[in-house]
Amino acid sequence: MSQRRRANSIRVRDVAVAIVVFVATPAAGAQDADSAQAAREAQAGAEAEPGAEPGATAADASSTAADASPTAAAQDAGFETHAVPLVERYCTRCHGERRARADLNLAEKRTATAVLRNRKVFERVIGMLTSREMPPEKADQPTEAERSTLVEVIRRQLESLDCSQGVDPGRPTLRRLNRIEYRNTVRDLTGIDYEPADDFPSDEIGYGFDNIGDVLSMPPLLLEKYLDAADDVVARALGAASGAARQRVFVVEPIDEHGDPDRSSIRRIIADFARRAWRRPVTDSEVDRLVDLARRAFRDGNSIDAALGLVVEAILVSPHFLFRVEIDAEPDDPDSIHPVAPFELASRLSYFLWSSMPDDELFWLAEIGELVKPDVTAGQVRRMLRDERSQAFVENFAGQWLQTRFLDGAERDSALFADYDAELRAAMRAETLLFVDAVLREDRSIFELIDSEFTFLNERLATHYGIDGVEGDAMRRVAVAGTQRGGVLTQASVLTLTSYPTRTSPVLRGKWILERILGAPPPPPPPDVPALDEEPAAILAGSLRERLEKHRQDPNCAVCHDKLDPLGFAFENFDAIGRWRDRDGQFLVDASATLPDGRRFDGPRELKRILITEQDAFARALSEQLLTYALGRGLEYHDKCAVDHIVDRARIGGYKMSDLVLATVETEAFRFRRGGMTNR
Repeated sequence: MSQRRRANSIRVRDVAVAIVVFVATPAAGAQDADSAQAAREAQAGAEAEPGAEPGATAADASSTAADASPTAAAQDAGFETHAVPLVERYCTRCHGERRARADLNLAEKRTATAVLRNRKVFERVIGMLTSREMPPEKADQPTEAERSTLVEVIRRQLESLDCSQGVDPGRPTLRRLNRIEYRNTVRDLTGIDYEPADDFPSDEIGYGFDNIGDVLSMPPLLLEKYLDAADDVVARALGAASGAARQRVFVVEPIDEHGDPDRSSIRRIIADFARRAWRRPVTDSEVDRLVDLARRAFRDGNSIDAALGLVVEAILVSPHFLFRVEIDAEPDDPDSIHPVAPFELASRLSYFLWSSMPDDELFWLAEIGELVKPDVTAGQVRRMLRDERSQAFVENFAGQWLQTRFLDGAERDSALFADYDAELRAAMRAETLLFVDAVLREDRSIFELIDSEFTFLNERLATHYGIDGVEGDAMRRVAVAGTQRGGVLTQASVLTLTSYPTRTSPVLRGKWILERILGAPPPPPPPDVPALDEEPAAILAGSLRERLEKHRQDPNCAVCHDKLDPLGFAFENFDAIGRWRDRDGQFLVDASATLPDGRRFDGPRELKRILITEQDAFARALSEQLLTYALGRGLEYHDKCAVDHIVDRARIGGYKMSDLVLATVETEAFRFRRGGMTNR
């Protein structure tokens, strides 16, 4: 611990505790709430429907359509009349109170509102009914008329949410900066590019991402780490007599020409740093308290730099730095829906696309109230995507959506895969991230993520793929038309992640496609399902495919494996580290299969062509992932309207990646928030 740290450690902790009070005090954020009013009025005017009353917006609804519509009771009655009897007759024997296979209890979901609240469940029910996977073959079967009725009633309920009447935009949880956001924010705030969060505890993951407010807790150990990191940041920023980092913290020199403290300069330094660190205007009372802290530290014998350093530490351990605080206009009214304030919108944009704080342009547009205008927001999104900081979006969104961030944990049996090492893993990961970055920056169709005519390789990875003409360690763009490669599904990163240490896994690969590409995750397997026979005798007796087909003979297993396995079989020509092969041991690979709906294919090329025809399914799956990441919360049933908007906008624009990003920012879920707590 440094000398300054020993002298000030107790004091910094006192300051940290004192500043926590800022969250609860009326002064905190009051100026931001006041400055937001004009912007809210401007946005309301911009978004008002033709002929609407002045100030009315599309989001002016006191409750969601599903809960408050005058037809909700009629919808419930219709569902109970036409659907519930069929569900009870054909479904609840296996999916009811006494027995809930696949963790699905349909007996407790008896109303139209329950259908909306459990959208994913009932979308899967429709899929099972239409593909005739349910009821099971040996169970009582509904007539064609009954099956059609049940599908139609459920589908009608899923489509009944009236998005034109105003929807609940949701209420994100107070969100702590995760490790990456903390690192990037410190970098952009101070100009110091290092890893202050390296020894922070790992961030929890929720809904597939590490920026979800509900799971980003604040354990005592992390608070200690924040205090240590703040001390380190100050030492690095102010340690040199001059330098870019010092100039970013001290926007002016804190002493006058006589070497005495300059009160006006000190106040300006503190106010400017706090404004940027807390990502909003600061009130006079907040600045007064920080100035008083510096004054007391100076009187205790600290130098002016040390006194200001103590203030910087206090700012960096404040909840207003560590958390993304959004102030409700009407915090006690759970039915109040209002636009997020301009500075809050700036932070939503910057942490979505940069995983970092807003820059000067976003701050300025927020300050003058222009950022909330939809055309200005769209222009800023385009600018931010062109900025090199948007690489964080690729790494953090795509890296978690496609799961390539976890490639280092994909170990392999070195006796079977001697070529698999850290260098090859790095090239695998780089290929996928560079490829997604190209699709984004070149504004390509999202379907090129499924199949494309190019990728990025270096010599090591090209050799791994059996592609000639690539030399050196640097990754470069390579044409792959006419080869077995193209799109993320045939990239070694994904193929490795969806395999076991000793062999491939059609089940894992099929599950990955259902979850990541089609947005239709399978239910968890029953607890008593036997494992695949991995004994040497079984391996020698038949191929992996043959053993899986034997496994599927159990009706309990076939329900899911009939969907999972065919998708995975398409990629059996790729081994557990993504190399092409014609044989699995002594057996020829059979990459043909039939989907539950009867469509046949042979190999990855034909399956990719089928997947590309599922345009809205992939666009919806990707839109849901984008919206989850952008909002930092799991999606609710009322978010269907936002997802519908994103998919519709993408369809009109030719499914370009930029259209999905722009449409995400346009949604009421991104631009509005609901006040108070609610049981909805």
